[in-house]
Order: sequence, then C-alpha cells, then structure tokens
Amino acid sequence: MAPKITLHYFDAPGRAEPIRWILAYGAGEDWTDHRIERAEWPAIKATTPFGSVPYIEVDGKPLGQSIAIMRYLAKQYGLVGQDAWENAQVDAMADYITDASAGYSVYTRARIGNDEAGMKKAAEEYTGTTIKPFLAMFERILQDNKSGQDFLIGNKPTWADILLTILMDRAVQLQTDLLQPYPLLQAHTHRIHNLKGIKEWIQKHPM
Repeated sequence: MAPKITLHYFDAPGRAEPIRWILAYGAGEDWTDHRIERAEWPAIKATTPFGSVPYIEVDGKPLGQSIAIMRYLAKQYGLVGQDAWENAQVDAMADYITDASAGYSVYTRARIGNDEAGMKKAAEEYTGTTIKPFLAMFERILQDNKSGQDFLIGNKPTWADILLTILMDRAVQLQTDLLQPYPLLQAHTHRIHNLKGIKEWIQKHPM
C-alpha cells in the first residue's frame, strides 16, 4: 500500500514546485497539496521540522529541507541515476542548477516586496548576464549526452531534469526568447513538460 504523503507549503510555486512535479510524476493525484495561508504561518512555524517550509509528511512522519525531500521522493519514483556514479552526477547537477537559480531569487525578493524598479533591474541582469554562461553549459551537457536526445544524466529523467525545467520556465517568463539560441535546451524543456503526470499538473497549475 502506497504511503500517505502530504506536502506543506504556501500557495505559490516557490521551492515546493519541483517537489510537486516529482509527486505528480510518481504519485499522480495520490497525495495532498496542503497550501498554507500566510496569516496562518506564525502559528504553524514552530510545528514544522526546521521552522520552515516546504516539508512533507509520509504516513505522518515529517521530513524537511527541499533537497532532502526531492532526493527521498526521487528514489521512491525512479527519478534517480542507474548507479552510484550517475547519482553523484545528478547531485552535482542539482547543485549547479541551484547556483544558476541564485540570480532569480533577487527578482523574487523584489516581486514579494512589490518593488517594480527592483524587479525590472533584477530581470534584466539575470537574463542579460547572470544566466547566460549557465545556459551555454546546459546546452553543452545535453550535447555531450547522446547529442541531447535523452536527458541531463543517462537515458531517463531524474529529479535534476525537473529542477532545470522549472528554472527555465521561470527564466523564460522574464524573457520569452531566452532559449532561442539553445535548441537542445528547448527540446529538453519540452520533453520534461510532456512526461506523464507532469503534463497534467502543468495544465491544472500553470506557473
């Protein structure tokens, strides 16, 4: 019998969205997406594993920290490498994608603060400068892995592919033609969007 899984996070994509995609891929609709109202947070904070979200409950047992959650769920649903070496590569890729996300967080903070000027500046810096070397590297990685016909690591999707696709979706919202010079990256994004479970999730919950 499959465990009962509940994800706790705010009513926003944020750091929980990769977890939601993994659950949509592996568990379909057999999990609970508990969205916390901001007004509830002060009362809930002390009850969470580390005083933060996201966290999940698996049959009532809590697990915090988004990377740990993703690794755990990825193992349950086959979104991992085929051996220890591939898993090390997946972990390294996830760290690199996190590095590539850093500039986007500046934009997010400005948006949360309703700082229109800050949002515009952060978006221009991120898409115009910060992310460019990362995009070139992702394109090269895909090229090196069977000419981009598969995924970032090996020949099946992993949780790193999901992390990358969500980052690309967010970056493209800041500049719609950002991926035009990167055909393999565009194709990879499309490939992940069309995975069973993820496709249905995106249709119901566009970012």
